[in-house]
Amino acid sequence: MTASRTIPFIVATIFIDAIGFGIIMPVLPQLVMEIGRVDLASAMGIATAIGLVMAVATFLASPVLGNLSDHFGRRRVLLLSLAGLAADYVLLTIVHTLPWLFVARALSGIFGGSVAAAQAAIADVTQPENRARNFGFVGAAFGVGFVVGPVIGGFLGEVGPRAPFVAAALLAAANMLYGFFIFPETLPAERRRTFDWRRANPFGAWKTMRGLPGMSGIATVLTLWQISSLVYPMTWSFYCIAQLGWSPKMIGASLAAVGVAIALGQTFVVGPIVRRFGERDAATIGILVAVTVYIGYAFVDTTWGAFLLIVPIMFQAPVQPSLNALMSRRASAAMQGEVQGISAMAMGLGQIVAPTLLIGTMAWFTGDKAPVHFPGAAFLVATIFGLLAVLMLRRLPRVTRTSDEAVPDQMPPSVTA
Repeated sequence: MTASRTIPFIVATIFIDAIGFGIIMPVLPQLVMEIGRVDLASAMGIATAIGLVMAVATFLASPVLGNLSDHFGRRRVLLLSLAGLAADYVLLTIVHTLPWLFVARALSGIFGGSVAAAQAAIADVTQPENRARNFGFVGAAFGVGFVVGPVIGGFLGEVGPRAPFVAAALLAAANMLYGFFIFPETLPAERRRTFDWRRANPFGAWKTMRGLPGMSGIATVLTLWQISSLVYPMTWSFYCIAQLGWSPKMIGASLAAVGVAIALGQTFVVGPIVRRFGERDAATIGILVAVTVYIGYAFVDTTWGAFLLIVPIMFQAPVQPSLNALMSRRASAAMQGEVQGISAMAMGLGQIVAPTLLIGTMAWFTGDKAPVHFPGAAFLVATIFGLLAVLMLRRLPRVTRTSDEAVPDQMPPSVTA
């Protein structure tokens, strides 16, 4: 069993998941208007509700799929999830009522919870000191997929609002076939454990977190960071119009630039920074960089300034993979799927809470009743949650657990967390 066959498949899986998510974005408003027979304003509200349903589905499914992968192995869970995604995209090509559209997107959230099994597979084949780097490759795949997806979706959307779903179904099916022939099982039978419904749910996951030193702390940091970092995908288009007066073409160019910055950071920044500073300090540096950029976006009012602020975004790349690596270190080999399920669940909780905090704040400060017109207010909210994440991160215990041995968070042997 080697990482040479596992990691490329996992990276391809996350890449295709990101494309499948992004490919739908340009046509979702049109599809909602067509199915629901509503205007654009009503479609925006329905689309927000659909996003909430997806987040709740992911939140509930992540611990289940993570625990299933600890019992049945990563291969079965990942291949079945990819098959489910392909079937779900096919369903989206034929739905003609809003209730069925909600059902289809809920299924997307459920099968998207397989990221827990994907990251557990990386932990299976990677030494603890290399996990942050390899989790970074996953982040890079998502960043590139996030850029490519909307481009493909916009192009295919000219054919019709259902065409992108056909493409997404074919991509998911192709990746499933690729995994069927290439992806090896990464969890040996002797390292598997019995599936227990009492652990495979949010309440059971919370109990598991409480039983592992520092685990609930990292999960809290992940949730706070998720709320903070979602300021980009949730508010960027509205912010660019209200603050900078950009056209859709300029907004698309900026999103592409952000995706490139994320991909470059995950590929070239994560490894060196984690090797130099260790996971906890690397995550701290990344969050502080992000907070600095948020403050810049809260007040910038020029196009060149906004694009200049995209450059340091690459240096926040170590945050997510470092936090996932810290969680992985706190669990035994038989619990990697469960722990990555906790990670995905924590991020899902952030996705549930973030719309009200971020979009709600921006809507208030750009509305008629606002005491002052301040489109950048959501970035200050993101700043607050980023700083809370740093404070919680610095309070984490200095010792974690890898398999059955206690090891320091930091990778350099002479440095502790």
